[in-house]
Amino acid sequence: MADAAVIAEGLVKEFGSVKALNGIDLRVEQGQVVGLLGPNGAGKTTVVRILSTLLQPTAGSARIAGYDVVKQPEQVRKSIGLTGQAAAVNEYLTGRENLTMFGALYHLPKQHVRQRTDELLEAFELTEAANRPAKTYSGGMRRRLDLASSLIAQPAILFLDEPTTGLDPRSRLGMWDVINTLVANGTTVLLTTQYLEEADQLAQQIVVIDHGLVIAKGSAGELKDQIGGDRIEISIVDPGRVGDAVDAIRAVASGEPVVEELKISAPVTGGSTVLVEAVRALDVQGVEVSDLVLRRPTLDDVFLSLTGHAAEEARPEEEQKKRRGRGRS
Repeated sequence: MADAAVIAEGLVKEFGSVKALNGIDLRVEQGQVVGLLGPNGAGKTTVVRILSTLLQPTAGSARIAGYDVVKQPEQVRKSIGLTGQAAAVNEYLTGRENLTMFGALYHLPKQHVRQRTDELLEAFELTEAANRPAKTYSGGMRRRLDLASSLIAQPAILFLDEPTTGLDPRSRLGMWDVINTLVANGTTVLLTTQYLEEADQLAQQIVVIDHGLVIAKGSAGELKDQIGGDRIEISIVDPGRVGDAVDAIRAVASGEPVVEELKISAPVTGGSTVLVEAVRALDVQGVEVSDLVLRRPTLDDVFLSLTGHAAEEARPEEEQKKRRGRGRS
């Protein structure tokens, strides 16, 4: 295997007049989790489909486990597992039958498939439901079964394309636990997601893309720091005391406070200790506060700063539909 598990250089993908990727560079070291973060339409799924040999790039190159995705697609497929946005399970087969089917598609020995199936059913807490049709599974169970299916051949590299989209919070946390366990056992993961908190939990490095371009990379903390780090936010009771509240917050802030009606916010350093300082400063001014919080930048803060729009904001509806039809996400 090459030094890095995944290496992409200058990836370009065009669908007619639409340029889905405009020169993507990407590197994922062995045993690392890299989160590919971006809004709908950014090109995340297009990257994954090229790396998993489902699409060919218009230009550029990529190597997976040392194999060229265009020239050596069969070797690439033997090295990877892929879980897409929708659970790729047969609803009319049982959980056990689904895993057995995937083992057969990989041409694995039957005895190995039986043993591996039992291991995966236990690891993904599906043993009790193993003999039930998948159509009776909850959304979280289907996603776990889908992920288990991608691991039947024990791939060294795993591509997860928005694996928790549509899951409830409990199921999402369960999926995070599963992914962390895989990584602890040496699996290399490329994760696409719209959720900064998900990338924060799972990825050592994050690559942010928008309009088919890499616009930022680094850890979740580094990306948050790029847009100002922590902010203190207070809400006051008396509209006549806004000026006093601003003076109090200015004394503990690292930047100029911003006022929105009865809410004052400002960038700060020093972590939670700044809350104590702020309370003291407000008390000296005699300002009554209805709310006071210290928060890190949110997903929307990061996207608004880096891309000029919030994460959930779409391109014009017609363009989105066109791009979804071409398989972008």
